[in-house]
Amino acid sequence: MRAAILGVIVGALIGGGLGFAVGIFAYPYIFLADIVVTEEVRDPQSKKVMAEGAFIHANPFDPVHYGKGAVTVYQDVVHLEQDFEVGPGPKFHVYLVPKTPVTPDDDIAASMYVDLGRLRAFKGSQVFPIPAGIDLTNYPSVVWCERFGVLISPATLEFL
Repeated sequence: MRAAILGVIVGALIGGGLGFAVGIFAYPYIFLADIVVTEEVRDPQSKKVMAEGAFIHANPFDPVHYGKGAVTVYQDVVHLEQDFEVGPGPKFHVYLVPKTPVTPDDDIAASMYVDLGRLRAFKGSQVFPIPAGIDLTNYPSVVWCERFGVLISPATLEFL
């Protein structure tokens, strides 16, 4: 009888833990994957385009962590274009990085990156203000990463 009760308790703990882990992984795919944002740059004709680039899949062997789409950098904002898309995940942030090319082996946290903020959606255009005093020529890459330091997708910028 004791063995049966112990078996039920251990099974409940293992099942609950696995269920929780699967739920954390599946939640973004089920509830957030269809969220699309459409943010446009205010008065783009009056702003100077400083650089352009395209996000690439940093690790082609990782089907979950991917990214694609164009990025345009104006003098005061970074604009992820309408074709931007990323595989769902927790707390993705957009960074300006003083290195190019950026690879999954690079330690972005050790570089003098500029954190522009958290992604608001997994699809669609988004605008991120650039802090005053930033010399964009010192940051030839835009990347976004998970809070755990995993590089998801870099974009090497071509200055115009």
